[in-house]
Amino acid sequence: EITKRIPLGRVGTPEEVAGAVAFLCSPDATYITGHTLSVNGGLFPT
Repeated sequence: EITKRIPLGRVGTPEEVAGAVAFLCSPDATYITGHTLSVNGGLFPT
């Protein structure tokens, strides 16, 4: 099961993903360009 491989031990919620999107759309992120934000609970493909 994939959940066992996620370091945070659970699947992310839509609200958590929305929080990242809201940040990137906010004035706080105006100096961020050309970056990939991984919203993955610490699970990276190997």
